[in-house]
Amino acid sequence: MPEVLTNEIINAAIEGFESQKKRIDSQIASLKGMLTGRSAESSTLVVGGSTELGPVQPRRTISAAARRRMARGQKKRWAAMKKASAPQPSESPEAPKKSRLSPAGRRAISAAAKKRWALKKAAEAQKTKSSKKTAGRRTSGKVAKKAAAKRIAKAPAEAAAAQTP
Repeated sequence: MPEVLTNEIINAAIEGFESQKKRIDSQIASLKGMLTGRSAESSTLVVGGSTELGPVQPRRTISAAARRRMARGQKKRWAAMKKASAPQPSESPEAPKKSRLSPAGRRAISAAAKKRWALKKAAEAQKTKSSKKTAGRRTSGKVAKKAAAKRIAKAPAEAAAAQTP
């Protein structure tokens, strides 16, 4: 048996759905207010610029003098918080002093570096000099081995001399 929908039933259904819609809209508005940090009453805007409680009030403006007073008060509160949380001078140990290189130490390091570079340049010059001598003629394997052995024998002696201050 099909059910007959009369105008009264349809009007009652519309009113019920509208009341549900208002309830859902107010719940959505309160949740949105929680997200933005505003109260639920101020965030329940409806078409037409009014809320369920009445028309929306415009935001109030604050004078420049009042903003300055508020800023001074906030700075004062922050200063008090920082002062309370700062460690006392007697509690913190002194920062270790950086060690500095004395002029005599700097000169000694510079002299040692110059000596190492001079030895390295001399070794390079020796290699190029010996390679120029043997470049034009063929040498046997024995001669090349002897020259290499001499260079190797000189190298530790030169390195030891470089390390002594």
